[in-house]
Amino acid sequence: MLQAVIFDMDGVICHTNPYHSIAFQQFFAKRNLNPTEEEYKHHMYGKNNSYILSHFLGRKIEGKELAELEFEKESLFREIYKTKIQPIAGYLDFLRKLNYQNLPVGVATSAPRANMDLILDTLEVRSIMGSLLSEEDVSKHKPDPEVYLKSAFNLNADPKRCLVFEDSFSGVSAGLNAGMKVVGVLSTHTKEELPVCDLYIKDYSELNLDQIQQLFL
Repeated sequence: MLQAVIFDMDGVICHTNPYHSIAFQQFFAKRNLNPTEEEYKHHMYGKNNSYILSHFLGRKIEGKELAELEFEKESLFREIYKTKIQPIAGYLDFLRKLNYQNLPVGVATSAPRANMDLILDTLEVRSIMGSLLSEEDVSKHKPDPEVYLKSAFNLNADPKRCLVFEDSFSGVSAGLNAGMKVVGVLSTHTKEELPVCDLYIKDYSELNLDQIQQLFL
């Protein structure tokens, strides 16, 4: 039986990646760098800021410098995105159905907590979530399963009875590494670009509770 549902955020609750691209374009342009969309696809989507900044700046970014650069870029993102926040089609209805069935729900994102707060408060869904974990709450990033295992603990659920919604290679891998079943949300990548998932959706309008319960029979 399904015991809990855990959502990634970027590309899963909202299609934020185009706005992250804009923020990074502005951030890198100040440093005379102009990565292509193809480079972002391979080295930004689903990755943590330490990896992204180290990759594009060509050296290890860590400690105080990482904190300062991350704050600069994420502040740009929040300013750009705050008036554009829209959930992926069908998400809010699906979330309400989960809540109506008393299924525990959580968010497990690699994004900073300030980004998560902005999105969840704008969508007015914070009160539904039984666990909220962001970049600051883990020591190991996806594809390590830490954020999903902590989420299962917070939701008082057996990891094997949890369902994860993810859109990136590292995120799907994290869910699978946690021993969870995974729904691949095809907002950013194709089915072929992700590890094998238990189910795939383009948005939540094509999903019902029976489908996900069937995964646990």
